[in-house]
Amino acid sequence: MQYRTNEKNGDSLSVLGFGCMRFTKKGNSIDQEKAESEMKRAMDLGVNYFDTAYTYAGSEECLGKFIERYDCRDKIKIATKLPQYYVKRSEDFDTYFNEELKRLKTDYVDYYLLHMLNDASSFERLCELGLKEWIKSKKDAGQIRNIGFSFHGGTAKFIELIDAYDWEFAQVQFNYVDEHSQAGIEGIRYANKKGIPIIIMEPLRGGRLANNLPAEALKQFDSGGPRRTPADWGLRWIWNHPEINVVLSGMNDVSQIEENVRIASEATPGSLSAGELAVYARVLEVLNKSIRVGCTGCGYCQPCPQGVDIPGCFSAYNHTYTDRYSVGFREYFMCTTLRRNRTNAGRCIECGKCENVCPQSIPIRAELKNVKKRLENPVFKVVAWFAGKSMKY
Repeated sequence: MQYRTNEKNGDSLSVLGFGCMRFTKKGNSIDQEKAESEMKRAMDLGVNYFDTAYTYAGSEECLGKFIERYDCRDKIKIATKLPQYYVKRSEDFDTYFNEELKRLKTDYVDYYLLHMLNDASSFERLCELGLKEWIKSKKDAGQIRNIGFSFHGGTAKFIELIDAYDWEFAQVQFNYVDEHSQAGIEGIRYANKKGIPIIIMEPLRGGRLANNLPAEALKQFDSGGPRRTPADWGLRWIWNHPEINVVLSGMNDVSQIEENVRIASEATPGSLSAGELAVYARVLEVLNKSIRVGCTGCGYCQPCPQGVDIPGCFSAYNHTYTDRYSVGFREYFMCTTLRRNRTNAGRCIECGKCENVCPQSIPIRAELKNVKKRLENPVFKVVAWFAGKSMKY
């Protein structure tokens, strides 16, 4: 494992961080035993940065149980997030923070983020509620070691936020597809010049850049020289940037952990050749032709009031273009329709709540109409009718 130093405080952080949003579920709950075995393997291999959030259902509790079981609080850095969009009163800062400490079974957080802080006006609203004074009190008490924010939005808004406060780190989405979207490389370099460490989320766009690339994109990677998996290519591209401190990966399998740790031990800033960088450009040409909806599967749009599985709908829809129509249709039917409470796109009533929280600014209502038009065809309706009859038991 390689480590990069946080120049703000001297922390040595593993370049690979464990994203705790996508633990495997067992029924409606996280599979605690599986998650713990995966976190233990990652920790044993040198991963020391674990990222969770108040709104990741069950995640903070899962991480807390792991820490308690292995008595490893002093071996890892915990990053979690204040759901600032829920804060209405000054008292709410303590309410959420204290609950998080209880869930995590700790009395301090190493890296505390304002979750989805996407513009300076939102920060100003929090300041009017006493945020700055609250942060100071927690830092003076040693309960918050570093304060930062996670961001989804454009470069200009990111730079505006960077300049709004003396931040100690920031977390942004970044990968070879999003080089010039979201905060982008321009925003990252701006933060870096101000000495602000950068944590990366969605390095593989919710796994899409690892597992769901079209055949033509895979062909371009295979022709690029070194034999690497798509995940290997994706992660190396990020670690090629010296401005990056930690790359979060939502790992939920030991083999993923071991592969990512191997890559993290090899990839260094500036190590990609001109020929290798040209491969990414060719892959992007392919992707821009095939992916119809840029959904990362983050789940911020969930739960839908009507029960629509928005990420699932978009995933199947994209697969009808990136793979074969039959592959996407089967995925759509199995994941949204073959169940008692259906979650297909046709349930959408266009209330728009999902669009207000989508980090990717996707026009979800319009895209769900496209999903319905493409997938809820006469064949779908017939098969769905029979499935509905068979499931009335």
